Amino acid sequence: MAARFLWASRVASHLRISVAQRGFASVVLKDLKYADSHEWVKIDGNKATFGITDHAQDHLGDVVYVELPDLGRSVTQGESFGAVESVKATSDINSPVSGKVVEVNEVLTESPGLVNTSPYEEGWIIKVELSDAGEVEKLMDSDKYSKFCEEEDAKH
Repeated sequence: MAARFLWASRVASHLRISVAQRGFASVVLKDLKYADSHEWVKIDGNKATFGITDHAQDHLGDVVYVELPDLGRSVTQGESFGAVESVKATSDINSPVSGKVVEVNEVLTESPGLVNTSPYEEGWIIKVELSDAGEVEKLMDSDKYSKFCEEEDAKH
């Protein structure tokens, strides 16, 4: 068992994902930051792309609708800017960082299931121009987020 985990950890490291030891199976990419409300953010200069995590989409089930904000709208760290509706529930999408919306993933209006099949690539939700780059430091790295999810799942 330990040999399998060691092998999986090496493969995961090469693929830039985290692997937790105790049953946590969601994909967590190492180069992203994570909010405790299960949104991810990728920083590129003064711009940020974000969406919901693999863990979140897995718990939601099949996504059937994504409410997107208007271009130019200001979003604030920790506050809702939209929603994801699935066959199980509707969940707010909270902004992991503050800024101005400069792009929305319009493809999600016709193909909301991309949030399930490709949460970190094709299923991104919005891109913002950062208003406070320091807010990123308040977010979790991949290891902390994996542990957070594992502990949260253990409670349920």
